[in-house]
Amino acid sequence: MLKRVGLSLLGGVLLLGQGVYAQSEARPIAQIAQAEEGAIVIEGELTTNSAQADGKYFNAHTITGRANEQIVIDLVAEEFDPLLIVLDADGQDIAGDNDGGEGLNARLTLEFPADGEYLLAVVAVEPGTTGQYRITTQAATAGDVALARANQLNQQGIQLYRAGRYAEAEPLYQRALAIREQELGANHPSTALSLNNLAGLYWEMGRYAEAEPLLQRSLSIIEQELGANHPSTATSLNNLTQLYSEMGRYAEAEPLFQRALAIHEQELGANHPSTATSLNNLALLYDSMGRYAAVEPLYQRALAIREQELGANHPYTATSLNNLAGLYWATGQSNQAIQHFAQGLSIEETNLEELLVMGSERQKQDYFQTITKTTDWVISLNLQTAPTNPEAGHLALQTILRRKGRILDAVSNNIQLLRDNLTPENQRLLDRFNAKRTELAAAVFNPPPTLTDDYRQQVASLRTEAETLEQQLARASAEFRVQTEPVTLAAIQAQIPQDAALIEFVQYRPFDPNENQYAEPRYAVYILTADGQPQWADLGDANAINQKVRSLGRAIKSHNPRRRNSQNAFTPPAQELYRAIMEPVLQRLNPDKTHLIISPDSQLNLLPFATLITPDDNYLLEDYLITYLTSGRDLLRYQITPPAQSEPLILADINYDEPGAVRLAQATTGDNRRSGDLIAKFGPLIYTAAEGEQIAQLLPNAQLLTQDQATENRIKQVKGPEILHIATHGFFLPDLEQTAPTSPNQPLGDVNGLNRSAAPVQENPLLRSGLALAGYNLRTSGTEDGVLTALEVAGLNLYGTKLTVLSACSTGLGDIANGEGVYGLRRALVIAGSETQLMSLWDVSDRATQALMVNYYQKIQNGSGRGEALRDVQLEMIADPNYAAPLYWAAFIPSGDWRPMDSN
Repeated sequence: MLKRVGLSLLGGVLLLGQGVYAQSEARPIAQIAQAEEGAIVIEGELTTNSAQADGKYFNAHTITGRANEQIVIDLVAEEFDPLLIVLDADGQDIAGDNDGGEGLNARLTLEFPADGEYLLAVVAVEPGTTGQYRITTQAATAGDVALARANQLNQQGIQLYRAGRYAEAEPLYQRALAIREQELGANHPSTALSLNNLAGLYWEMGRYAEAEPLLQRSLSIIEQELGANHPSTATSLNNLTQLYSEMGRYAEAEPLFQRALAIHEQELGANHPSTATSLNNLALLYDSMGRYAAVEPLYQRALAIREQELGANHPYTATSLNNLAGLYWATGQSNQAIQHFAQGLSIEETNLEELLVMGSERQKQDYFQTITKTTDWVISLNLQTAPTNPEAGHLALQTILRRKGRILDAVSNNIQLLRDNLTPENQRLLDRFNAKRTELAAAVFNPPPTLTDDYRQQVASLRTEAETLEQQLARASAEFRVQTEPVTLAAIQAQIPQDAALIEFVQYRPFDPNENQYAEPRYAVYILTADGQPQWADLGDANAINQKVRSLGRAIKSHNPRRRNSQNAFTPPAQELYRAIMEPVLQRLNPDKTHLIISPDSQLNLLPFATLITPDDNYLLEDYLITYLTSGRDLLRYQITPPAQSEPLILADINYDEPGAVRLAQATTGDNRRSGDLIAKFGPLIYTAAEGEQIAQLLPNAQLLTQDQATENRIKQVKGPEILHIATHGFFLPDLEQTAPTSPNQPLGDVNGLNRSAAPVQENPLLRSGLALAGYNLRTSGTEDGVLTALEVAGLNLYGTKLTVLSACSTGLGDIANGEGVYGLRRALVIAGSETQLMSLWDVSDRATQALMVNYYQKIQNGSGRGEALRDVQLEMIADPNYAAPLYWAAFIPSGDWRPMDSN
């Protein structure tokens, strides 16, 4: 069955910088008075006239601090949940707290870094809430400073825990616990917090025997200090019972789960969301015990509560629907499982759209981590349980099309690119739409403790207003309509040419709902044509196929015969891969399908499909036109083909040892972060000088930038050049080490649950591939550093760019991640607006590259399609003994729109 429970983490990381908290023009309603020596008391009120940030009311007050002065600030409010943020004179967050005081009140200890004025921002955590508050500041004692240090250690420990760096987190948690025991006593609730967090760490590390006594002691403290029937006691019971369930001690877990449920029902009510969580957890226990008859009514009751109290589109409603789907799946009721999965996945899609508006990069990654599991489940249901059920296949393919590549789209701010290319009137409409969706997301993901009718009405009203604005934008702007169009199979099919087939590969983890276990990853393929129903096939063990991909890659790079049919190590792996991944596809296609639109996944992103050898001893390229996409969803983009905004731009013969010329215009696009693990230095590419000059002659009005003129500043100032050609070094850095979860059966994040194995914080993959520009070796390029990362590429304005060619080494690689395609320059260019990309998969001889590129542009100028032109060049190279080896002709692959540049 599908588990969704987890250990509650007390004292989570405070996220600052969620809004701009400046002092409002109208003075906040407040009274400021001196209290005891050195103390200040500020009494104020948040009203509907207060300033807003992300739909939350706030006031800001000025205080004066001295360098190294240590103070304690208490913020007390009874009518709303207060957040306290301290900002310096530049408006930068320097400290913050939410629930560090009694109850929901805020308390923090602060040492001022310098003399000057500081702002105290009082923020209502729940959107729309108001009320009176009181701020008190006073000199910090040694005990206050010690406790502040404990809080800091706890926060650092949580961050390391979430990064999977458990050994480093352990001593921090231990030191925080020791300080709290000394300053507050062995039985203080904050001591229980440290015990709980340390236990969670031991649990994650598989050290159950050490976790159990800590959770038992934490429960004892909470019971003693807050009462046997306090909701926090129920949370502690939940944590301990989950550990017992993990250890298989079901008989001990059951009465504790039942007690937690009873507390929630008694203290919070039979229809409270926390009661639904307890029902869900008890159902999961009975599932583990094989008591299936008792599971369904508990799940049904939890679902009814969540639909009523949280709403039909809340993430936890999706959790309940998916849990029911898992139950029906495990008990052989496939149709019921498909129906409930379809509802749950639809809600996840709705919440994904809303979270992407306001969530941080970390929040987006966490949410994608949770919904990755449901992607695996629905594919497994189709391929492992219901391989002949058309509804199961339809649901699986639609889910893949919606989710592959989505997280990269989300973290790259592609909405800003859309805004930049709208009319002023539609820009204003888009701003209103985004503001309304921000309010809606804030309300959904930050509900008040008590879910009132007013809150439900607020959510319903915000959703209606957002939908109305979206409809207005869709009518007014074709660009907006295409970007926000729901991804359905019918919409995708409408964009597939009659002679083509979309081939969507996916790597998935087969899930067994009865054993609650995942098997080793496998590859699958889904096939969609312009008419007819989708088809699918399981292709087998992913590790075995990946090994074949690596073998073929090694053979290509060592294969350099004068004639293609010479005996060598290349042919066997090329034939084996054809049989493994393409034969099952072509067996399902009619002979009239001669154009393969391939969307690879995982290691298949590194495979030049053109080199696979058919039973007729042909390269696949000889029989088919091959186009690559990072997701079949990209076909929807080609409904709009805007005109270029400027003439072609060519960068070649770049001098990596000169700082680059500084232009007066400064770049304003992109995120200038970069990975710390960059390749130290690059040498010159001799043949790119001739390459750039010859291409410039073929492209009328093209601008050629060479030597120290080819700077990062210059590339960031581009605005939709018809063609962008960059002949330079590309770099790709390997994946960062990622700690795998101890157990694959992790929660979606229930109301009282934490995903204990949340995905470790990873450096943005878009920082780990990129291009070298003028001054790269000196890390000085105009006013930039000469390192154009994929993240910066995603921020370029290539709206209207028909073709982007990266004539460089390894630019097509990128950070491989299941379900997200290539996290490198390929996807970044799509997001930036480029219609077609031509990129390399491995280091290419610059003399061979020069010949290929010049020939390619000649064919483009003669009206050939962007895909057909490359195919023709490659076929000519195959026929040339000097370039017949795939090492020369197969490195460059076309991605994106394959049609002629004037096809619109």
